[in-house]
Amino acid sequence: MSLIPSFFSNRRSNVFDPFSLDIWDPFKDFPFPSPSSGFFGGEPPVAFANAARIDWRETPEAHVFKADLPGIRKEEVKLEVEDDRVLQISGERNVEKEDKNDTWHRVERSSGKFLRRFRLPENAKVDHVKASMEDGVLTVTVPKFETKKPDVKAIEISG
Repeated sequence: MSLIPSFFSNRRSNVFDPFSLDIWDPFKDFPFPSPSSGFFGGEPPVAFANAARIDWRETPEAHVFKADLPGIRKEEVKLEVEDDRVLQISGERNVEKEDKNDTWHRVERSSGKFLRRFRLPENAKVDHVKASMEDGVLTVTVPKFETKKPDVKAIEISG
């Protein structure tokens, strides 16, 4: 008898198909949280990498942040400016309610809380931040103070 099948549970297809295997978790039945349970210390996992991909672009007039937040409504997003010049974008993507009769074959969409912070430069008008959300894309616009360019006077070099 082969030892390989003992490492896999709920094997429904070919053992040699790497995309259809459910890896056995040796800590699944222990009384403490395991990686497969999704909860460490009673808190849901924080998804940083997949939850909020953000572009920060600076134009002559403003700093523009665009965050991809698919499946999240604007009511689930919190936007704050804290500590004078730190822009904080946070929220939570809730897990679908689970029915005991359902059988999940694959879970790839991330859920849980997310948080991103950006220190704004000195030229940001933090009292005039505007935000809008359309088709899962949050756009935050932070206007800039107008900086007066110094007058440049050409000086002739003698010699």
